[in-house]
Amino acid sequence: MQQLDLQNMECGSGYLLIFHPDLLLQHTLATNIHYYGFFDYAVNEALHLSGEEEDDLIGILQKIDKECRHIDKHTQEIILTQIESLLKYSNRFYERQFLTRKSNNSTLLTKFEQLIDDYYNNDVEGLLTVQYIAAQMNLSPNYLSDLLRIHTGQNTQQHIHEKLITKAKEKLSTTNLSVSEIAYALGFEHAQSFSTLFKKKTNLSPIEFRQAFN
Repeated sequence: MQQLDLQNMECGSGYLLIFHPDLLLQHTLATNIHYYGFFDYAVNEALHLSGEEEDDLIGILQKIDKECRHIDKHTQEIILTQIESLLKYSNRFYERQFLTRKSNNSTLLTKFEQLIDDYYNNDVEGLLTVQYIAAQMNLSPNYLSDLLRIHTGQNTQQHIHEKLITKAKEKLSTTNLSVSEIAYALGFEHAQSFSTLFKKKTNLSPIEFRQAFN
């Protein structure tokens, strides 16, 4: 199996699993692996595992290593099954981590809300992005979105859109600014993009919302 390599790091820091993307062809992982957002997490966002959980993951890696030493027509499918188990366990442990580190995560959520409020309460320079918010919080974009989704049911982009629509409604109902002026004030380069998003989120165009409100 030249497509896969499992190395036990001599320094004692752990295992390294390397495989060629072609290994996944004709397996569900080929289309599903991108759903595992932790591949883009930063180093400081690694899993915090108990001894038992660590043993579970190492056990899976050792099974992969064993299969690589006894290659037959079943080897690839068995290895892919083990890799999928490894990813699913990692997802489980990350979700648990998001839920159990309540004090730290509560602080992060408060900071997140404050950053969005501060952005829209000051002069806006372009649309607020997931990357900007994540950078301000010293988190990777995927980690932030997954953290928010576990605690609130919405990812970062959905939260941004929710706040943006709230601000748009305020301006439409309390000012005489045109739709274009409101769009630019919220960071849009083109008013049509703003109108499209507003209608998608509210089922009303900005003009229809203003008329209905008045």
